[in-house]
Amino acid sequence: MDAQVVIAGAGIAGVSTAFHLSVVQGLDGVVICDPGPPLSMTSDKSTECYRNWWPGPGDAMVAFMNRSIDLLQEWADASGDIFNLSRRGYLYLTSDPATLDSMRTQADEISALGAGDVRAHVGVDLGRYVPWDPVDPDPPGGADVFDAEALHAAFPYVSGRAVGGLHARRAGWLSAQQLGTWLLDEAVAAGATLVQDAVVGVDVELGRIERVHLGHGVIDTRRFVNAAGPLLGDVGRMVGVELPIHSEIHRKMSFHDTRSTVPRHAPMLIWNDPQELEWDAEERAMLLEDPALNHLAGRLDAGAHCRPDGGGDSDVVLGLWEYRTDVIAPVFPIPEEPMYPEMVVRGLATMIPDMAAYLERLPQPYVDGGYYTKTPENRPLIGPVGPDGSYVVGALSGYGIMAAPAAGELAARHVVGQDLPSFSDAMLPVRFDDPAYLEVFAGRDPGQL
Repeated sequence: MDAQVVIAGAGIAGVSTAFHLSVVQGLDGVVICDPGPPLSMTSDKSTECYRNWWPGPGDAMVAFMNRSIDLLQEWADASGDIFNLSRRGYLYLTSDPATLDSMRTQADEISALGAGDVRAHVGVDLGRYVPWDPVDPDPPGGADVFDAEALHAAFPYVSGRAVGGLHARRAGWLSAQQLGTWLLDEAVAAGATLVQDAVVGVDVELGRIERVHLGHGVIDTRRFVNAAGPLLGDVGRMVGVELPIHSEIHRKMSFHDTRSTVPRHAPMLIWNDPQELEWDAEERAMLLEDPALNHLAGRLDAGAHCRPDGGGDSDVVLGLWEYRTDVIAPVFPIPEEPMYPEMVVRGLATMIPDMAAYLERLPQPYVDGGYYTKTPENRPLIGPVGPDGSYVVGALSGYGIMAAPAAGELAARHVVGQDLPSFSDAMLPVRFDDPAYLEVFAGRDPGQL
């Protein structure tokens, strides 16, 4: 068959790119290829959250995410909010006064990059704080910063260890599966074709794309988009490109919060401190004797987080904590981590004390996960790469769902040769050809959570 554009990968990035090419740009002959069902490798295993609260340097990530959230809001209106866009925000918490000072400083920096105003709240008087309202179509942007008294007045269920927090407001979550399905349906209705087959090779002649080989066929095309998610590197090598990426395992668990430890109106809750868990003497001795587990007895990474999931009658909570970073070549299914449910509950109990009751008898969890495929400075790869007609949209790390609307739009604009937004240069793969580039990011917060 012939195609105007072939997209390798039917995850959220590939589906968004197909939507923008077919529906927005009106391009005929867009073909999406994936050996599995759409949105099934990593896109359906995310926390499904979004935010515009991103550090620098520069305003590229804030501008990029602001554009993505603008599109999410447009699509929520166009689809009748089929993907249940929530606007509850992210609440970052800390028990360390020095970390709270750093959060305040960073809040001013991120605000100046275009993320919105910062409002300070001190003491129990919360007159200036606007809580989340499910019927408010235009909630506050920016962020609210709390001292300890204000924090516990607004969020009485969080730990008394917390000395303050930051509530990023242009943030929330959605149903990634419903969003992706809507985008794919719209793209197919506009003429795109989904082919359930693997891309196994790409022919390059005289420095440009000529055809794409599938497991069971060949497609003649002059434009090829690598949107292969965790397999981005494998597909990149098919066009003679070694992409500057690595992949980390990230898991999540869901469970029925029968004790109502996380209020159904809660925002995303994030413990911004490293932790050393309180094991009893027998547990600690057992951990230290096992080389595969002894790291659990030491200082563990920050970032235990959770949020309520589902409608008003749901009691499901999503819990996540990557207490150790595992960088590996992607394999499927991902390796099991038997201690993960207990570790997540223990980590979350530091932030939400009532959750410690589950340690007496762990809830029955459902655990899944995927990979954060990322560049060294944790910014995406979007644009031309390798031979003429070859493009990439990926390395979306743990922010693929929130980034996909703007990432697909930017990739499509590259493909059709349209004018590009101001943040596009910060996403170009060619940036890594500059030896001085990564020096700018040395020691900076990569903005993962």
